Amino acid sequence: MKRVFVDSNVFLRFFTSGDPAQHERAAGLFADAEKGSFSLVCGPPVLFEVAWTLRSFYRLSRDQVLDVIARVLATPGLELTDRQRVEDALRRARAAQQEFADAYIAASLDASGCESIATFNQEHFTKLGAQLHSF
Repeated sequence: MKRVFVDSNVFLRFFTSGDPAQHERAAGLFADAEKGSFSLVCGPPVLFEVAWTLRSFYRLSRDQVLDVIARVLATPGLELTDRQRVEDALRRARAAQQEFADAYIAASLDASGCESIATFNQEHFTKLGAQLHSF
């Protein structure tokens, strides 16, 4: 089956409806993927861009952003390159009331077998359950 990588701006136009013509094109793309015309693919950097844009430009709350990320994950016909880690990050972000990107980093820490994280963002990573590396 044909595979098509989806950029963040397609998700943003679909979920925000800021540009009606592009919203319709995005909706058509997702409908075609749901019908099985092709498979859509995206990876975590796309989700980071979506989250950042929704927070900074559209001024959505953290919870609203996490809801959009969850809706992206539920998109029929979408293959996510790092689905398990993204799902873990989404769960962690909700539980700890933290941003998606930090939660993804914490999930990556565990998945990579690292014991701790070197960060200046100690408060957020402590909330996410990460062990801090003293340096």
